[in-house]
Amino acid sequence: MSKSNPSDAPFTPIDIAIITVSDSRTLETDESGQTAAQLLQEAGHRVAEREIVTDEKRAIQDVIGRVLGRSRIDVVILTGGTGLTARDVTPEAVAPFVTKYIPGFGELFRWLSYADIGTSTIQSRADAVLCGQTLLFLLPGSPSAVRMAIEKILLPQFDSRTRPCNFVQLLPRIRGESP
Repeated sequence: MSKSNPSDAPFTPIDIAIITVSDSRTLETDESGQTAAQLLQEAGHRVAEREIVTDEKRAIQDVIGRVLGRSRIDVVILTGGTGLTARDVTPEAVAPFVTKYIPGFGELFRWLSYADIGTSTIQSRADAVLCGQTLLFLLPGSPSAVRMAIEKILLPQFDSRTRPCNFVQLLPRIRGESP
């Protein structure tokens, strides 16, 4: 369990882009994106952008390239396309942008997911990476998987008060700014 000490540090909101990878969803029917946006906004973060993109490698890369080009996006969350079928190409689309892998996220996600779906969790390619100066998280398209990942992993790591460390306090150092 993460520790919080609100008296030591103020809460620092971050700017997040949410991209849903789907051939069948619209912004109105995208439960995973809506779940992510709601949880993040309720926690005090800003959803700076929300998009739907088709399960096409090139289309995903175009959206990622555009979003990564925006200097005020701290985090990108992609939902969908992390399974094993022929249409699941999100990890492959992200690969050319990756500068560092964050393997602990996928490991922890699958460990937590095991309690809900058992050994089926091995079919998930949920992942986290650093793309230049932006953190990028690849989540399954299931609303329950998105909720679990955000509530149990991302919200604590997106809280500048979480100790001993969190992603928010790392962002300036990732960007080469003074700590």
